[in-house]
Amino acid sequence: MTDGRRVRVLIADDQALVRAGLRAILQRADDIDVVGEAENGQAAVSQARQHRPDVVLMDIRMPGTDGIAATTTITADPELDQTRIIMLTTYDTDENILDSLAAGAVGFLLKDTGADQLRDAVRVVSHGDALLSPSVTTRVLRKLSSRHAKTGARALTELDRLTDRERDVLRQVGRGLSNDEIAAELFISPATARTYVSRLLTKLDARDRANLVIIAYETGLV
Repeated sequence: MTDGRRVRVLIADDQALVRAGLRAILQRADDIDVVGEAENGQAAVSQARQHRPDVVLMDIRMPGTDGIAATTTITADPELDQTRIIMLTTYDTDENILDSLAAGAVGFLLKDTGADQLRDAVRVVSHGDALLSPSVTTRVLRKLSSRHAKTGARALTELDRLTDRERDVLRQVGRGLSNDEIAAELFISPATARTYVSRLLTKLDARDRANLVIIAYETGLV
């Protein structure tokens, strides 16, 4: 899904071998450049401000400033508003996925993700598309959503703003589907799906698609 534009990536992980492995995988792609590496969250913020990457691959658990804190800082910086963050996680141990998404990450990958999937994920996120790995997203968010449940009153207030079709689209976003997949699921065009997602962002005052996923789970739509 390349459009001729090169994707600039920053890798943040406290393990040198992991960083080297990720770099080797990404540099096999003709359209991806690794512009920097960071061994902790503080260095990730500094490197992001220096290099202005399109995508940061951010380990959640790092000594000192962790990946969630670094993500919060990067996404709050208006000069880095085009930088998108993918969290790197080990599913069996990390309990911070929703916190990462709430901090501004647009998705996450397991550390054992295959090489092709990693490169494709970087491309997808650089184009501003959806959360990654829908099946993994669904499993993890189901596991964690009970920790972030809203009161029934707030849930009803948010859903009351939506039409039936908007609720349908929000439900599919919560499942981790892309706009094309939502279109196929609901028998609408991809352009219409994009319009509905944009409308949901406005109506629900959501920062990005990741926030829509959280809302879908917290309101019980998924």
